[in-house]
Amino acid sequence: MLPTIHIALLVLTVFVALCDGQHPNIVFIVADDLGWNDLGFRNKHVISPNIDKLAGMGMILDQSYVQPVCTPSRTAFMTGVYPFKVGQQHLAMLPAQPSCAAMDKVILPQKLKENGYSTHMLGKWHLGFCKWECTPTYRGFDSFYGYYNGQVDYYNYTILNGTDFRDNKQPIRPKEYSTFEYAKRADEILRTHNKSQPLFLYYAFQSVHEPIEVPKSYEDKYSWIKNEGRRKYLGMVTALDDAIGNLTESLKQAGLFDNTLIIFTSDNGGWPQFFGNNYPLRGSKISVYEGGTRASAFVSGKGIKNPGTTYKGLMHAVDWMPTILSAAGVKQVSSTDGIDMWDSLQNNNPSKRTEFIYNLDDKTPELTGHAAIRMGDYKLIEGNPGLYHGWYPPPEDESILNTDQFNEIPLVPQLYNLKDDPNEHNNLFWKEREIYKKLNSRMEEYKKDMVPADYPGNDQKSAPSNYGGYWTPGWC
Repeated sequence: MLPTIHIALLVLTVFVALCDGQHPNIVFIVADDLGWNDLGFRNKHVISPNIDKLAGMGMILDQSYVQPVCTPSRTAFMTGVYPFKVGQQHLAMLPAQPSCAAMDKVILPQKLKENGYSTHMLGKWHLGFCKWECTPTYRGFDSFYGYYNGQVDYYNYTILNGTDFRDNKQPIRPKEYSTFEYAKRADEILRTHNKSQPLFLYYAFQSVHEPIEVPKSYEDKYSWIKNEGRRKYLGMVTALDDAIGNLTESLKQAGLFDNTLIIFTSDNGGWPQFFGNNYPLRGSKISVYEGGTRASAFVSGKGIKNPGTTYKGLMHAVDWMPTILSAAGVKQVSSTDGIDMWDSLQNNNPSKRTEFIYNLDDKTPELTGHAAIRMGDYKLIEGNPGLYHGWYPPPEDESILNTDQFNEIPLVPQLYNLKDDPNEHNNLFWKEREIYKKLNSRMEEYKKDMVPADYPGNDQKSAPSNYGGYWTPGWC
């Protein structure tokens, strides 16, 4: 038996290892439908001091990419696998679809929980709920406070004649604006957390997805803006920012801030139809143009050695899982598409990623079928890029919003040099034929791994009227 003093020293060594960075706390924040041009560090009109401060204390990611819509991005975050390999490449999951994302994959919270992390989720799931096994507390989260679908009302938590909100498995209906509710629960989680155990908080905000709703006090912060929808939208951004300010303060009050890595990203680009803005990038949510897929993102806090910098290297949504596992000191999951970027982010080293797939989707090609790849500085788009092909200046000075969402679908592939032409104005398809052939050939290789999209029809058994008015698992 070890002498008492040796046991005490062993316990102290383990505690120091946990608190000194081997196992940092990790907060992974996802903002929903936030545009490239919708934060203060890019747009002087946006009031987001808390986010701007965290970004300034850390590293802004200038070329961090996501999927064009919600469910595919969240699939990539959680699995480290391209959505086209697991059937989640086509649009976003609908409430009555009997579908669950990547049930055969070990996802991020499961791996962290297996390695001693306390795991919590707030906000939007959107990875399926037709059976309980699909839902957060069955997939690695110790607690869940949020909703299963892609959107709900910010005040009454309803969608399509049903309420959608859970405290773990318990159906509830919170009383306040959802952003405030999440802030309160985040504070509770942090205040009661056992500091001898590392923490993972997946904070998947509802904001700023439509419906466009915000307390009037936030809208009034933008009273000079003529466009009512844009006023409210930016008010939602500022409410989100306040919640992140509350999170930062709660981390400090709980004595966790200095050992916490904070990751922030949007899940796709802003949606001009609902007042999000990606200018000067081209396109929107739903499209594979840069405006739909180039995320506002940054890392801040524990382990980031070059604060106040902008990282120019490539990164994709599938990289977050291996990067977070590496930051946590946890063994990687095999057979993913993600690249461990932790050393690159920590030390501002060149990116290990040289190419990625924006999306491969062959379902209903006359509407949304498209394929896009980036290799080095070049990007190739084939098929319909998705709705919203144009460039949409912020409507701060306009009372009417013009989105020209249904402009003509290009008849030829589109090839861009994103280093010289980041806003995708000049199609090089006819000029750079050899480069086109190279990217096209590589994309065809990826297509060999594409599986059919899991996009079933609606199932009437899902109706909330069958479950006391709540969207509830148990019908598939």
